[in-house]
Amino acid sequence: MNNTGNKRAPTTATQRLKQDYLRIKKDPVPYICAEPLPSNILEWHYVVRGPEKTPYEGGYYHGKLIFPREFPFKPPSIYMITPNGRFKCNTRLCLSITDFHPDTWNPAWSVSTILTGLLSFMVEKGPTLGSIETSDYTKRQLSAQSLAFNLKDKVFCELFPDVVEEIKQKQKAQEELSARSQPLPLPDVVPDGDPQQAHYGLPALNGGPAPAGGANPAPGLQQANRNHGLLGGALANLFVIVGFAAFAYTVKYVLRSIAQE
Repeated sequence: MNNTGNKRAPTTATQRLKQDYLRIKKDPVPYICAEPLPSNILEWHYVVRGPEKTPYEGGYYHGKLIFPREFPFKPPSIYMITPNGRFKCNTRLCLSITDFHPDTWNPAWSVSTILTGLLSFMVEKGPTLGSIETSDYTKRQLSAQSLAFNLKDKVFCELFPDVVEEIKQKQKAQEELSARSQPLPLPDVVPDGDPQQAHYGLPALNGGPAPAGGANPAPGLQQANRNHGLLGGALANLFVIVGFAAFAYTVKYVLRSIAQE
């Protein structure tokens, strides 16, 4: 943590925030990481990883804490930057741990306490000033979109390089999975005796022109057509034989009836 510019912050706030920074590094808050700006210790940025079995699972939610110069005797402001479906973006959130409720603020609460309270309220559905109502489907969509959204944020990328690498690895894995799961194209059926064949044995549709250069059908489709033709010829011969036998039997029956009369 760079102390550049921290001289502008009061000694009490600076010392307390330094202590909170060491504490949060030693004992991280589940699903959350946080870093102060190198140029201003009164502005912290955080990233919430969406907890499992919630609509936020798989998402990364970037926000910031703005501490007053009187901290820890006055509470900070909390903002969410990444679209999430729970809170408005870039809007002060009204929580019991924020500057909306200085009467309920406890100076003993640390940055870890504040972030834990934020996550707890995020996964609940209670309304408050700065919250919005959306469906779980919308939240899941925003969760998937949060990866690319955060990578466009310069501050996010500078403060959280490990998270950036984590997101890029996840995007790469998703792309590979998507490529493997693409369905194979179905083979086209070529009509018997159709002289017009497109490239790779695909038929020319609606009387369309045959491919330039007189491209031949694919060998597999040629064999399929040959087999189809042989089967059709055999069936035709069988029908002729059956028909002839039926005719002969009919003639024999008629002649026998005449002889009996």
